[in-house]
Amino acid sequence: MAKFPEVQGGGSLILAWQVKSKHVLVIGGGEVAAGRILHALNADARVTVVSPAAGLNEEVAFRISEKQVSHVNRTFEPSDLDNADMVLCAIDDPEASTQVWKLCKERRIPANIADVPPECDFYFGSVHRDGPLQVMVSTNGNGPKLASLVRKKIADTLPNNMGAAIENVGQLRKKLRMVAPNPDEGPKRMKWMSAVCESWSLDDLVDMTEQDMEALLAHYQSGATPSLQQVRN
Repeated sequence: MAKFPEVQGGGSLILAWQVKSKHVLVIGGGEVAAGRILHALNADARVTVVSPAAGLNEEVAFRISEKQVSHVNRTFEPSDLDNADMVLCAIDDPEASTQVWKLCKERRIPANIADVPPECDFYFGSVHRDGPLQVMVSTNGNGPKLASLVRKKIADTLPNNMGAAIENVGQLRKKLRMVAPNPDEGPKRMKWMSAVCESWSLDDLVDMTEQDMEALLAHYQSGATPSLQQVRN
């Protein structure tokens, strides 16, 4: 047996990219652009859409009318990149798309050219969302439809209340950092939180109240992780 994991080349570095308050430029206004826009808005980005009004589909037009995004009513111009932190291009013009890609490379702006894997710094996977829980399946640009099928199979195996449990665990972690703020406590905090997540059932994590959290945190220094029933007694 190998001592260390075997390297498997050809993959992508899957990350959770934090784009909150960053400027995402979406070029195009069709169905693909609508999906890209929703992804960016879900990540709390500031979105600008560059597309002639005649090319907007119903969803993109709605986002614009609700002022969820800014709109530039014309085709793309290089100056649109001046304040962009990320570019998502979704237009049916291969030559124009390649020009956008080249300009982004010159300016070192991360970009995704829809349906052209060689002209992408990153790919969009198929995402399952339940509150703070996000599960992404990527095929490295090889088969988006297959990614969607795999994502649905994974989602079907997850409990319906997983998102609520994660929200409570996140709240407990924040409270724990207030109880034990010293950086040296990091390993102990991680070990204790892991023990809670492993010993408590999903339903117990969902049912946990702020009062339960305070009572549970009283056991942190000893390292004990009593059950929800013991905490409430």
